[in-house]
Amino acid sequence: MQSLAVPAGVTYAADHVIRVIDFTGQDDGSAVAWLEQQGFEFELNAKGLNPRFENDALVISTRTEAAGLFGLRFAQQDYLYGVKRVEIVWGVNRYPEGADWRNGVNSVPIAVMLSFGTEKLSSGLPLGIKSAPYFLSPFIGKKEEQGKMYIGKLWQEGGRYFCVASGDQSGKIITTDFEVDQRFKSAFNQQKTPPITAFAFQKNTSNTNGASEAFIKKITFLSE
Repeated sequence: MQSLAVPAGVTYAADHVIRVIDFTGQDDGSAVAWLEQQGFEFELNAKGLNPRFENDALVISTRTEAAGLFGLRFAQQDYLYGVKRVEIVWGVNRYPEGADWRNGVNSVPIAVMLSFGTEKLSSGLPLGIKSAPYFLSPFIGKKEEQGKMYIGKLWQEGGRYFCVASGDQSGKIITTDFEVDQRFKSAFNQQKTPPITAFAFQKNTSNTNGASEAFIKKITFLSE
């Protein structure tokens, strides 16, 4: 995805935009071929989440317990340096009943994952399986505390999750302004924030009633 076009009506200056990943403007229908053309990798049961374009957004949904991740690894020459914050336009049409991070049910209707640098850190699984770079993951929750940082059962060394919207906001378009630079330094006690080397979005309805639907329209990486 090379488009850096800034849509009409935005308030930030164009010279602050580092990169835009835009899921709008597509004809309704399956998004599988389009995602593959853009370089996204499908992990776990990603295709089972029925990724599709609908209502000018990319929609993912499931009626059962499922987990899937759509990841985009940037080539070294495309690493995103100097990102201060990201703006995500997204929402949830149906929340998975039973998701509750406070009580250990770490399920999400939709989350974004921002990977930093290339150093691989333990996932907590044996034999170094699924080791990954540092990441920050904003997610939309229902019961979770907005603004709170959570640590999952895996990737406890290098992964931090942040509830950026809480309560029942079914069907609403949510615009999230997520600061990353200072948050990374604080979360991992680092002096410098590495470049963003990968982007992903995911859904996980494990240990819930399963039924859930969410959408994402756009993510903008900003230098200010």
